[in-house]
Amino acid sequence: MTPRIRTLALACATVALAAPLLTAPAQATPEPPRTGFEETNGARWTTQPEEQKLLAAVDKASDRVSVSRIGTTKQDRPVQLVRIGERSTKNTVLLICSQHGDEPSGRDACLSTIRDLAYAKDKKTERFLNRTTLLVVPTANPDGRAADTRGNSDGVDINRDHIALKTAEARATAAVIRDRRPDVIYDLHEYGATPKYYDKDLFDLWPRNLNTDEAVHGEAQTLSKSYVRPAAEHAGHTTGTYGIWTDPVTGEPIKQTAGDGQERILRNVSGIKHAAGLLIESRVDPLTDAEKNDEALNNRRRVTSQQAALGGLFDYTDERRARLERATDAARAEGYRDRGPVYLGGADNDPAEPSEIIQDPPCGYRLDAAQYADIKDELALHGVTVKRQKSGAYVPLRQSARALVPLLLDERAPYHLAKGRPDMSC
Repeated sequence: MTPRIRTLALACATVALAAPLLTAPAQATPEPPRTGFEETNGARWTTQPEEQKLLAAVDKASDRVSVSRIGTTKQDRPVQLVRIGERSTKNTVLLICSQHGDEPSGRDACLSTIRDLAYAKDKKTERFLNRTTLLVVPTANPDGRAADTRGNSDGVDINRDHIALKTAEARATAAVIRDRRPDVIYDLHEYGATPKYYDKDLFDLWPRNLNTDEAVHGEAQTLSKSYVRPAAEHAGHTTGTYGIWTDPVTGEPIKQTAGDGQERILRNVSGIKHAAGLLIESRVDPLTDAEKNDEALNNRRRVTSQQAALGGLFDYTDERRARLERATDAARAEGYRDRGPVYLGGADNDPAEPSEIIQDPPCGYRLDAAQYADIKDELALHGVTVKRQKSGAYVPLRQSARALVPLLLDERAPYHLAKGRPDMSC
């Protein structure tokens, strides 16, 4: 990263725990709002009323920010989308914060980032926002955050619902991805460490699903290895690859625990939907005796590590926007060529078995009327092109969502929504 870009990262991504990081523009309120986390110096997490108050204040004070409701949870809480620096530009970045309600550091990092970007006056930030649309779902699981639970109010893990789309929360995310076609989808989480083998300050992981376009996969790895990790390390945090246990002496991998190529996880759906996805995981457990004795100190480290990584994301977006746009545009167009296999299993670190590869995919899948009625909303949320017929519907593979169609409709796919009838007439 160049010094110029690193300055932008630090300007945009450092949490203002003791005082606001960025000065307010003349038309804004004299003092930018602060999160509950900042007000208590990390002693507790920002409450949902405090979140709503901050978002309302930012929405009112800054013409570069807009807040809207994109969904409603079972317990009637809003799922909201914050749009920052919205421009008629291809380059769009989506942050999904705290899908798991008991992993709050990403949410507080997102809230303070929204505020900092809204009130920034420096030319570097203005230039960045003039060329980038940043979308943020600050609390992707409001009911889970209220209850401090991993799942939503029905106990469903939202991050295992990005294929079936049964939850209101996952449906809201799918609609944003369909409508806004983000180039990057950045998913903020936390994890519990295992001493010696699995204990970095911050882990990340790109889409491993084999249906991810090669260039998009490469951009996601570049985001991780050349930007996010260096930015976190520059701020004093250790980093590694999520899900990989390593031998403390040799550094060799000894165990794999992540979801690998499982398509229903947002990290992998991101790649299948042609975005450079990245999962980010901050360490929950205290690192030092001081953190063990001071929960606020531990909490601050969790949030600042997330903020440092966000700085790397912004650097990446600013430096590689042209390469990223070329990769995502080409990936979205590739499905219309209707060539190559579709993978029902495997990952970039785990070759697919022959039974997991559709070497000669069908032209499409036919659904009868009952099948189509049952899943038409989900197909629409995924952005899948469907041709209505008297007998039901026909879903062609020749479309941008080519690789996704068999995952939804082939009976061999692990998480299929319906058993479509393959059309091999082509």
